[in-house]
Parts: sequence; structure tokens; C-alpha cells
Amino acid sequence: MKFIIDLIEDIREEIGNSGEYLLTAGLLKEDTTDKSKLIYSGEALLNQVIVDDDTKQLKFTIDGSSKRVTIEELLASLLLLNMDSMMYELKIDVNKEYKDMEIVGFGKSDEDKHYILFIKI
Repeated sequence: MKFIIDLIEDIREEIGNSGEYLLTAGLLKEDTTDKSKLIYSGEALLNQVIVDDDTKQLKFTIDGSSKRVTIEELLASLLLLNMDSMMYELKIDVNKEYKDMEIVGFGKSDEDKHYILFIKI
């Protein structure tokens, strides 16, 4: 389980808060021959981010729109939050079938300027 504070810290350490990076969801699937291994299965750009005080979650969504979430936009909203909000869970809604997906890790692609939130199916 990852929290807002984990995300902020990783963004600072890994990409130096570089605002030009786009947020993506990276899909990891279990290897059918070895359940202890995960296989990278692609990524999709994130279209929206919402701080939900009712569920105590920071919710990312993929809705197929042309909107893109940048690190600059994300950090502008997160750095205004109070300390209690920093412990909100990170979740992604991929589609109607895969909602409230837990983020299991972070990554980056300097070449593509993508900051990746990994989910596992």
C-alpha cells in the first residue's frame, strides 16, 4: 500500500520534481509459470486525479480522454494538503472492471518523460 507522502518523496528523489513528466499507470501481471515473478504488460496515460476526503484516497483515473496529468499539476495540488491528508492511500480506476486498484510501486522513463504508478492484476 502506497500513500501520498510516499509518492511525493519518490517524485522528489527520482525525477527532482520535474514538472514536464506525465503520469502513467504501468500494468504488472503475475508470471503464469512462476507466481513470484511479475511481467510488465504496458502502460496507459492517466487522465484525472482527485483527492477524495470521504474515502481518504488520492484517486487516479484512466478515462480515454485527451487530458493528461503532469507532475507539475499533481504537485501543485498535493503540496497544499494538510499532514493528515498525506496518509491517504493511492488508488487507480483503470476501467469499469478494474476499480480501486492498489499502487504497488513507482518507476520512471526518462526517455519518454513518464512517471509510472505500477498496479498488479
